[in-house]
Amino acid sequence: MKPKILFLCTGNSCRSQMAEGWARHLMGQVVEPYSAGIESHGLNPLAVKVMAEAGVDISGQRSKRVDAVATIDFDYVITVCGQANETCPLWLRGKAKVLHVGFDDPPTLARQAATEEEALAYYRRVRDEIRRFIERLPQVLANPAGTGAPRSPAGPPAS
Repeated sequence: MKPKILFLCTGNSCRSQMAEGWARHLMGQVVEPYSAGIESHGLNPLAVKVMAEAGVDISGQRSKRVDAVATIDFDYVITVCGQANETCPLWLRGKAKVLHVGFDDPPTLARQAATEEEALAYYRRVRDEIRRFIERLPQVLANPAGTGAPRSPAGPPAS
């Protein structure tokens, strides 16, 4: 049986959606991925766009609150932002192993962008960081002490 993994974020609009999409695309044969948020902010169209650029279609995923997946017995909950880590519901912590791997928030970073292309650069950087994390997922789950995601500075990626 494949382990059930919940990627949890604040609004389930971007980072957790990307993580679910990458996990389904790269590791679907070995894990059963889900995503949810403490709140539901709707699926971020720029997240959908940059994932499609990488060959992963997340347009059919939907933004949902964590209570929408309450009946699923998760083996792991991976929080991908600080707020979700701090406010992860206690009922999840009791059933599953909870790991925190924080990623920058592309919508927040993109607010300082002068153009859409510059904004997309933030989304692409975080998309690629999440991909690298998902590629290491089997090792991370085998050794949860080493969960740190590959990080780069908060600025836009170098051209």
